[in-house]
Amino acid sequence: MAVLRPLAGLLLATALLSVITVGKSEQQVPAGMGARADVDRPKPQYMLHERAPRVHGLKPFQELVDKAPAGSVLRPPPGAYAGPVSIDKPLTIEGGGQVTIDAGDKGTVMVVNADHTTLRGLHLTGSGDSHDTDDSCLDVRGNHNTLENLKLDNCLFGIDLKQTNHSVLRGNSVRSKDRELGVRGDGLRLWYSHDNLIEQNEIIDSRDMVAWYSHRNTFRNNLGKRSRYSIHFMFANENIVEGNRFYDNAVGVYFMYTEGGAARNNVISHATGAAGMGIGFKESSGTIVEGNEIVYCAIGIGSDLSPFQPDSTVEIRHNRFAFNGIGILFNSEVGGNRMVDNIFEGNLTQVAYGGRSGSAAKNFWEGNFWDDYLGFDRNKDGIGDQKHELMAYADQIWMEMPVARFFRSSPVMELLDFLERLAPFSAPDQILVDEKPRFAKPVQGGMS
Repeated sequence: MAVLRPLAGLLLATALLSVITVGKSEQQVPAGMGARADVDRPKPQYMLHERAPRVHGLKPFQELVDKAPAGSVLRPPPGAYAGPVSIDKPLTIEGGGQVTIDAGDKGTVMVVNADHTTLRGLHLTGSGDSHDTDDSCLDVRGNHNTLENLKLDNCLFGIDLKQTNHSVLRGNSVRSKDRELGVRGDGLRLWYSHDNLIEQNEIIDSRDMVAWYSHRNTFRNNLGKRSRYSIHFMFANENIVEGNRFYDNAVGVYFMYTEGGAARNNVISHATGAAGMGIGFKESSGTIVEGNEIVYCAIGIGSDLSPFQPDSTVEIRHNRFAFNGIGILFNSEVGGNRMVDNIFEGNLTQVAYGGRSGSAAKNFWEGNFWDDYLGFDRNKDGIGDQKHELMAYADQIWMEMPVARFFRSSPVMELLDFLERLAPFSAPDQILVDEKPRFAKPVQGGMS
């Protein structure tokens, strides 16, 4: 027994060590720590008879992928193929615009779980419609991938990137399934995905384009139409949005809990409805809004507790706010916004606060053009001879009581405003003071 006890102890220690070692080897590295974690829910498998009959006679595209060597170029014969497809090795697939992969309305059409993969000229269609399993046309889970000239339609979600860095999405067309707006999937979703280039894509009749916890991405020259959020950033820093065209969406670009970044030279129009907004801020700081044309929106820019970080600013310069319900709406009084060299024309209300302002000095206004400026420019220097001061008279009613906004610009409100200006019943609120208003409207590039 004395001999067996040390042996038993040795065996027990060896077993414990092996369990600890195996446990460590199976631990997943958290997101952002250099390796990809398995973040997807298990996706169900569907038999052929469960898929739409239109795919029953099609050749499975997975067979071509399995036969292609890693690092090779696959040019499949033109035609329609059956999905789903899973790619777990570096591969270039050239479809030439003549290859369709159809998943038969079940699950996800294609999954890329590899680095240095290129997909070009493919038509992906027919995903399932489950939000629980994020049924999509294309899931990407690797780095340094290129997605070009893809056509994605009849899909719940379009392109879903998770922990995908240094990749390029260019020239793709994405359309969701024909569903009510709130139950469509996102046309493009980035989750913990950094340093990607998204350019020249069309995302139409989708739900949102979102970037969550995703930093330093560039969204350039894209078209977004008839969706909810053209782009919605959340906890996503230093992203650049430039040269895009966003039409007929509920919201153009929304920065929520973000720092840094810029929105430059975009055209955002017809963001209407109760929550319609061209560009929005929620507790965000350090953003530059420059050279945009924001027209025919319910609210041009809506700001809530922004800038949020102490001693930070939000720079709003060289933009055109035209024919909006409200040019700029501040829902809080934190100050720190700098409005320089903007154009305000044709808006029902140029600038408003969500309550009593008391904060005209907290924000900086200079060199803006106001189409309701009443001064002159006697010395012809392009700057008005007197400052532009915007006061709230009868406007205070709907600013302090949002339900009264329905009556804004109605004859009775116009009469009240006239009487208030003629003989104020109470001291009006000062909204802003622009010490150097532009007298002549600056020439603006016709982006729209």
